[in-house]
Amino acid sequence: MAQFKGVSRRTLLKTGAAAGAALATPVFFTRGALAQDFLNAPKGGTVTLGFNVPQTGAYADEGADELRAYKLAVKHLNGEGDGGMLSTFSSKALKGDGVLGKKVAFVTGDTQTKSDAARASARRMVEKDGALMITGGSSSGVAIAVQSYCQEAGVIFMAGLTHSNDTTGKDRRRNGFRHFFNTEQTGRALAPVLEANYGKDRKAYHLTADYTWGWSQEGSIKKYTEAIGWETAAAVRTPLGAGDFSQYIAPVLSSGADVLVLNHYGKDMVNSLTQAVSFGLRDKKVNGKDFVIVVPLYSRLMAQGAGKNVAGIFGSTNWHWSLQDEGSKAFVKSFGQEYGFPPSQAAHTCYVQTILYADAIARAESFNPCGVVGALEGYEFDGLGNGPTLYRAEDHQCFKKVLVVKGNENPTSQFDLLEVVSEVPREKVTYDASGPDFNPKDGKAELGECNAGK
Repeated sequence: MAQFKGVSRRTLLKTGAAAGAALATPVFFTRGALAQDFLNAPKGGTVTLGFNVPQTGAYADEGADELRAYKLAVKHLNGEGDGGMLSTFSSKALKGDGVLGKKVAFVTGDTQTKSDAARASARRMVEKDGALMITGGSSSGVAIAVQSYCQEAGVIFMAGLTHSNDTTGKDRRRNGFRHFFNTEQTGRALAPVLEANYGKDRKAYHLTADYTWGWSQEGSIKKYTEAIGWETAAAVRTPLGAGDFSQYIAPVLSSGADVLVLNHYGKDMVNSLTQAVSFGLRDKKVNGKDFVIVVPLYSRLMAQGAGKNVAGIFGSTNWHWSLQDEGSKAFVKSFGQEYGFPPSQAAHTCYVQTILYADAIARAESFNPCGVVGALEGYEFDGLGNGPTLYRAEDHQCFKKVLVVKGNENPTSQFDLLEVVSEVPREKVTYDASGPDFNPKDGKAELGECNAGK
């Protein structure tokens, strides 16, 4: 059974081992792993990964950086380049010579930031291209749809950018894992900073992207700002990719609110923030206070798009290229040498997800998806940015530091637009997986069984 040293006891039990027969090899693993009888088991000299990113649509900038990072990860896994974070990663299972004797290959797809298109793209990569793992995306709606497909098909899904609580909450799946943080963690990290800077007596007006991420983000920010005394004046839903948000911003001026919370991402955030500033909101005084804008989820690419409009505006981010831990520095160096500019949080997340998947295969000594699940559940590691990190077994959510950032008021370059104002420790953003925000009303959200596809 050396082939399955990374498989947890719980995973073995879930796949059919009787409690009283601990020494017996479960039937599923005898057939599915030892005989390599699982979907898209590598037969030649390569193993194929599917990179499913938004190459068109409102989140295309994020998708482009994701794809850059994926390609860099493949280079490092195959022994090309300087190795990046393989040298700082606490696990030493990967040697830069591929994975289990096979070189890493990849295919790509365009999610279009549409769930149906993303699912179809993932299906094509699995059924026609032989992809053993799917990863990517910059939308929680996409992530949930693709994660569901991967569970049904019997391949692993390593989520890209997905911030909704639902991804590892009520829509969690055993074949899916998320390295990105979620809106609950944003709320926990950001609210104390907002209180310290703006006080307890505030009225917030939310503009919210009308899909699962926006709803989740709005809910978490309301939950934690109302807990510090803020009042929610209004919450208005806006369509994804609206472009012109002026009709939604104009009513803010007469609402009595003194805070605008933009639950938007990608180009939508760039457009809504730019238009809010052009309406003169940042120059207003309401209720005897300076009007403020909050962008709960930031990225460097969004800040770059919005330019000087981000100055002084608080938000959160999963990772930032200015971090000084050894893993972050190694990644920034590798990415910068490859592409000529620093990586975004999208790039970091997707690079790390690729490395973690390959490492799980190496530790499990098997490409079988159920071996990978066992190797990742409850896995703690370091050296990939954000400090010591845990993949919680109960929901496959990643726990690490969360960064609170602010738009830099005195940037030194076109990339120096966000400054990290707080690195919130992992224990302060850890929550109960069985809480009401992470389960359906019946309280029975479960990961289910691992599916290896055959």
